Amino acid sequence: MATSTGRLAGKRVLVTSCTTYMGPAITSLFRSEGADVVADPGRLLGATEPAELIDRLGHVDVVIANLDLLAYGARLADIDDAQWVAGFDAMVHPLMRLVRAASAQMVARGSGAIVAITSSSPLRRMTPHAISYVAARAAQNAFVRSAGHELAAHGVRLNAIAQNFVENDTYYPPSIMENERFRERLRTDVPARRLGRPHETAELALFLASDSSTFMFGQVVSNDGGWS
Repeated sequence: MATSTGRLAGKRVLVTSCTTYMGPAITSLFRSEGADVVADPGRLLGATEPAELIDRLGHVDVVIANLDLLAYGARLADIDDAQWVAGFDAMVHPLMRLVRAASAQMVARGSGAIVAITSSSPLRRMTPHAISYVAARAAQNAFVRSAGHELAAHGVRLNAIAQNFVENDTYYPPSIMENERFRERLRTDVPARRLGRPHETAELALFLASDSSTFMFGQVVSNDGGWS
């Protein structure tokens, strides 16, 4: 891992769902790079929760919209309405509300960065058919591209890291490597033939959050070992 260079010194950063998905790795790296990190553990499911959180924090330079929900396999005929809605409630609606709330102050200042941690699962057909999960992740990516285009004119950077096959407790915990069928899937489906490491996602998030990426707007960056 790289030596700290203070790339986020003086920046106030909000990391959502800080205890799950990529929250721990991003929080740790950003703090080591000098950021004042507000690590929020809430899932922000309520319609007003994202705006209330931003209001409480006041000035925020960077938002890491780290949102997750366990995927489940279901063919079209077996999709359950409650599980379909749950994916959008957990990942799509909070993302829109966070961006809407945080971008208002960023637009007024003419600067700021928002990084959504999404998934590359919509970028190619999934097996098994996790249609509900993939649809919600696809909506996140589409939102980032469209809203990122609008915010670019105001100097506000909204981008996403679309990842898959990265070690994390939600989708790929360390214990998954004990499964021979999964190890074979890595060998045959993932060109890199390994799981991504959490610090690799955190470094990419750092790049997108820092002043090193001031010409990137509305991008959905794949981080999946070549899978997509």
